[in-house]
Amino acid sequence: MNLAEGVQLVSLIILSVMMLGAALGVVLFESIVYSAFTLGAVFISIAGLYILLNADFVSAAQILVYVGAVNVLILFAIMLVNKTEEFKPLPRRWIRKVSTAFVSLALFTLLATMVLQTNWPVDVTLTPPASSVETIGIHFFTDYLLPFELASILLLMALVGAVVLARRETIIGEETAIVGEDPAPVLELPERPKEPIA
Repeated sequence: MNLAEGVQLVSLIILSVMMLGAALGVVLFESIVYSAFTLGAVFISIAGLYILLNADFVSAAQILVYVGAVNVLILFAIMLVNKTEEFKPLPRRWIRKVSTAFVSLALFTLLATMVLQTNWPVDVTLTPPASSVETIGIHFFTDYLLPFELASILLLMALVGAVVLARRETIIGEETAIVGEDPAPVLELPERPKEPIA
């Protein structure tokens, strides 16, 4: 995607302000639901920055995986598990707030100094590939085949573990079936009821 320089600069500023404002909302909102929504705004603004860098596939993956899966999962977990509790005031809470603000400001200053003082080489002769999806696919199945397959096996193991945990509940070392379901005999398949022969 080739945009005019002014359009790129304005888009970069808008997306950066949106990302920083949403990131502040994540940590400053009292309600955890609002924090989860602003986290989704952070993910969307990062996807916009990827689009400005001509990384269309990474941008789509950012929206699908982080906004569409992780953030929705966080929201469901919050809404299903969250119990309304009154927070008790902590003694000398201002000390924690001041120390947290100091550490965050120091980290931001360190990162900003690193970004501003680093000599970023710009290669104007480098042209982006026609299709970033094709380039990523070639790298996945040639240079990074082993990590790609190991990640697939790891995700498959996590999926099987989630299914096993969701299918049964463990109560003091004893396995019980799902509520409302009769447990099947051990090492036997449940039999069909026999029909009387006429």
